[in-house]
Amino acid sequence: MKCYKSILTATALLFGVIMYAQEVVPETYINPLDIDYTYMVYNSNKNISYRSGADPAVIEFRGEYYMFVTRSFGYWHSTDLINWEFIRPEQWFFEGSNAPTAFNYKDSLVYFAGDPAGYGSILYTDDPKSGKWTPTASITKNIQDSELFIDDDGKTYLFWGSSNVHPLSVKMLNKDDRFLETGIEKELFNLVEEEHGWERFGENNFHPTLKEGYMEGASMTKHDGKYYLQYAAPGTQFNVYADAAYIGETPLGPFTYMKNNPMSFKPGGFTNGAGHGITMKQTNGQYWHFATMALASNSHWERRLAMFPTYFDEEGLMYTITSYGDYPLFGPDHPTKAGQHSGWMLLSYKGKTTVSSSQMQVKRSTSTYDDFDITEMPLEKNSEGEIISKLLTDESPKSFWVAEANDDEQWVEIEMLSPGNIYAFQLNFHDQESGIYTRIEDLRHRFTLEVSEDGKNWETVVDRSKSYKDAPNAYITLNQPVQGKYVRYNNFEVPGNNLALSEIRVFGKGLGKKPAKVKGFEVSREEDRRDASFTWNPVKGAQGYNIRWGIAPDKLYQSWLIYDENEHFMRNLDRDTEYYFSVESFNENGISERSEIIRVK
Repeated sequence: MKCYKSILTATALLFGVIMYAQEVVPETYINPLDIDYTYMVYNSNKNISYRSGADPAVIEFRGEYYMFVTRSFGYWHSTDLINWEFIRPEQWFFEGSNAPTAFNYKDSLVYFAGDPAGYGSILYTDDPKSGKWTPTASITKNIQDSELFIDDDGKTYLFWGSSNVHPLSVKMLNKDDRFLETGIEKELFNLVEEEHGWERFGENNFHPTLKEGYMEGASMTKHDGKYYLQYAAPGTQFNVYADAAYIGETPLGPFTYMKNNPMSFKPGGFTNGAGHGITMKQTNGQYWHFATMALASNSHWERRLAMFPTYFDEEGLMYTITSYGDYPLFGPDHPTKAGQHSGWMLLSYKGKTTVSSSQMQVKRSTSTYDDFDITEMPLEKNSEGEIISKLLTDESPKSFWVAEANDDEQWVEIEMLSPGNIYAFQLNFHDQESGIYTRIEDLRHRFTLEVSEDGKNWETVVDRSKSYKDAPNAYITLNQPVQGKYVRYNNFEVPGNNLALSEIRVFGKGLGKKPAKVKGFEVSREEDRRDASFTWNPVKGAQGYNIRWGIAPDKLYQSWLIYDENEHFMRNLDRDTEYYFSVESFNENGISERSEIIRVK
C-alpha cells in the first residue's frame, strides 16, 4: 500500500499537480445559483439579448421543491434545493409569469399566479411535476407583484404592490368560489425613507435626483403564530436591493416594522442584492430565503437568483445570513451549518490572466437609474506577446471579455498570485449579442478545466467537452482537491456567436497564513444618522474586509464585504436605531478574528 501511494504521488508530481489523500468533500452550492436561466423577451424590441432570473417563488410540495421565476416560460423542480430541472408547462402565460406567487395548500394543491399583464386566472394543480395546470374561471385584478397566502383556517389573502408612491395592499379572496374577491381590501404600509436609509433609491442608496425607492415583492411567512410580511426596496438593479419585514398578529395587521431590518441584505462582494424573494421551509425544518441578485450588465433587468439560510431569534426577529454569500456555502442537508460559508476562500483574485484572442474587453458599473459607466479597455499584451485580461479576476460580474470566436481555439489561462488547494470553480459567462429572446432548449456549455503547478505540465480536472448542460453560472466542485497555481479554461462551445466571460473564480484553501486581526477600526455616524463612515488600518496580506453590524452585540446579522479598501461609507442605517459594528480581514488563506465590537448610538 505504501509503495502504491508513492507511485501515485510521483505520477502526480510528474504532471505538476499534487493529488491529496482522500477526504470527505462536503456538498456545497454558490450564489448566484447554478441553473439554466431563461433568455428574456423583455427588451427584445431593442434587440437586447440577455438571461435573467428574478422574483423567485419557491415552495415545498410533498417533500420536493418547485421554483417559479419571472418570465421563464415554466419553472424548476428539485429534490435537494441544489440540483434543479426545468419543467415546461402545458398551459402558461404568453410571456412567462411575472413576479410570480405560488402556494402549497396542505400538500393537496399548488396555486399559482403571475400574469405579466397584471390580471388573469389563478392556476392550480395537484401534480406540478407533470406541467398540467387548470385555470380558475375568475379574473382577478391587481395581481402584479402579488403574494397569495392561504392561512391554516382556509382564509385566503392576496398582497400586492409595486410602486414608489403607493403602499402595499391586501384583499381577501374566496378560495372555495373561484377566488372571487370578498370585498375586504386594505392599504397596509409604505416606505419611510426619511427613517430607513436602506429604502433610499439608487446604487449604494444614492441617486442625484430620485429619492423615493420602489416598494414591491410582497411575501408572507407564518411562524410561531406571527405573520411576517416581507417586501423589497429600493430597486431591483441596485447592489442594495433588499428584503425587510413587518410583523403582524393577523394577516390583515396591524403590522409593526421589524427593528433589525432589512432581513435580507447583500450590498458587497462579487454579486449583490438579496431582495424580492420568498422564505420557505425545508422538509428538515430549516428556513431558506430565495432572493434576486442584480447582475445589470446588458440591462438593468439582467438578474440572478440566490439562496440564503434564514432564522428566527429568541425575540422572534427574522434574519438571513448573507455573509460570504457568493463564496461556496454548505449544502442544505449539512447537519449544523447549512447555507453558511464553507471555509473555501477565493484563490483567483487578481490572478494574472491571458486569453486566446480579444474582440473587446469592457469595464462596466451601475451609476444611476438610466446609465452605466462604461470603459472599453485597450488591447494589452505581456512581454511574451500574449493578450492580457484584467477583468476576469476582478470580482465584478458587470465587466466582461469577448473572444473573437466561439470554438475550441479559445482559452483563458490564470496564474494565481499564490498556489493553493483547489476545491471548486465558478464560471460566469456573459451574453454578448446572443440574439436569443425566449426559452431555448438544447443550449449547452462545453469546456474543460486544467490545473498546473508550474504552468507547463497540465492535468484535466473537469471535462465537459461533451456536456449537454446549460450552465451560464457553472459551479463545479472536485471530488478531491488538487494543488495548483495555474488554471486553464479551454472552450469547445457556448451559446451565442462568441465566447464571452465576466469572471472565472477559483475556490479552495491557500497554503499561507490568514491575515491578522484588524486594528484601528473607527465608526463615525454622520449628521444624517442614516449614514456612517468607517476607517481601519490596512492589514498586510489581506484581500479585503468584511464589516458586520446589527442591533445588539449578539445580533450582528448584517455584513458588507469589500475588496482592497480600508475605508467605507454606507447610507443604509435606520435613523433612530442604535448599532454595533465589527470588522474582519480575509485572504485566500482564511478569515481573521473579528475586531472588538463598537457601539454607536
